[in-house]
Amino acid sequence: MQTSLRGIANRARKTKNYRFTGLYGAMNESFLHESFALLNKKAAAGVDRVVYEDYRKDQKRRVRELVGKLKAGKYRARLVKRVYIPKENGKERPLGLPTLEDKLLQTSASRLLTAIYEADFLESSFGYRPHRGAKEAVKALDRTLWRGKCNYVVEADIKGFFDNIDHGWLLRMVEQRVNDRAFLGLIRKWLKAGVLEPDGTRVNPVTGTPQGGVISPVLANIYLHYALDLWFEKVVKRHCRGEAHLCRYADDFVCVFQNERDAQRFYKSLVKRLAKFGLSLAGEKTRILSFSRFWSPGKSSFDFLGFEFRWGINRDGKHCLRLRTAKKKQIESLKRLNEWCKENRHLRLKRLFEVLNSKLKGYYEYFGVTGNYRRLNGLYGRLRQMLFKWLNRRSQRRSFDWLKFCGVLDRYCLLRPSIGVYRTGQYSLF
Repeated sequence: MQTSLRGIANRARKTKNYRFTGLYGAMNESFLHESFALLNKKAAAGVDRVVYEDYRKDQKRRVRELVGKLKAGKYRARLVKRVYIPKENGKERPLGLPTLEDKLLQTSASRLLTAIYEADFLESSFGYRPHRGAKEAVKALDRTLWRGKCNYVVEADIKGFFDNIDHGWLLRMVEQRVNDRAFLGLIRKWLKAGVLEPDGTRVNPVTGTPQGGVISPVLANIYLHYALDLWFEKVVKRHCRGEAHLCRYADDFVCVFQNERDAQRFYKSLVKRLAKFGLSLAGEKTRILSFSRFWSPGKSSFDFLGFEFRWGINRDGKHCLRLRTAKKKQIESLKRLNEWCKENRHLRLKRLFEVLNSKLKGYYEYFGVTGNYRRLNGLYGRLRQMLFKWLNRRSQRRSFDWLKFCGVLDRYCLLRPSIGVYRTGQYSLF
């Protein structure tokens, strides 16, 4: 971590009520050059059509001019280009693509805010944080269910979270730690920046922060830190008669309770709490379910971050918590693999298997937990069938029979499933 950021982080950790000044001035040329190196080199261009390599050719001059605009108060946020990408359920996810200079400034501001708020964010928050991702969230929930006396689960998802963030509330939350009007003005400009739709129309947002914006993740975490995390820790737990735990990844979260009454009371209060901040729950993804190792194990389950959590009985007749790839996630992964094999069947076999193995490696590393081998092996078997189908459609003539195809798999070493996480006794060792 850069020295200035380390100093900010140390001050934030030692003095919980300190409000930082001088953040706007910290965004100088050297700081922006460091932030430029962190940008995604392959990211799509915004409305200015400038990509990373184009900007890098004249980086020093452009950064100098950008800093000059900041000092003179002449910087203006450009339009955000809106694109829509298909989702697995047939709907479309809207993404916002800022211009490269806006990305550069947002990256710098995001680094400053992260240095401040990492001292405040709770252990129950995992999304969009350094060294705390989806795998860590799954591990934490797994440990909580094993060690705790949790019998009920509230599975929740916030409806259209990024589109419904209230700007007024968000700025008030940031002001709890930031006392810099110019820096807050920057954030306000990005929130109010117009959005250019694919059909050419311009939309001026009243609420929300565009997904795809570099600063959106840290702002979203700040919003839910005050709206949900602190409320659960300081208020909900205090009124619960039994154990209560929260595990949140971005806007997707799970709460576990020991008593049914606590779970029901929390669910009712949650609706009112989120409504206060302009948010609502997605009804089809929110529910209360009984989830106990002692009450009909194997009959109730829930999905979280691609995993299915279910209590069961092992070979020794003891209760065990089973983590498997969620069926919905398995189907989505197979669809994507099938589409990739279809579109890339023209590649040379060596290159095709190199890319495919890299995809499988990432998949196995995430889902390779004890008890999930059958689902991984099922995906591997279906993938072999897909490859056999599409490689035989590279030309008019059939290329392989099954025996020759198995020889190809052996030659290019299609990556087989592997389990990278082992359990000893009743607790997970990650």
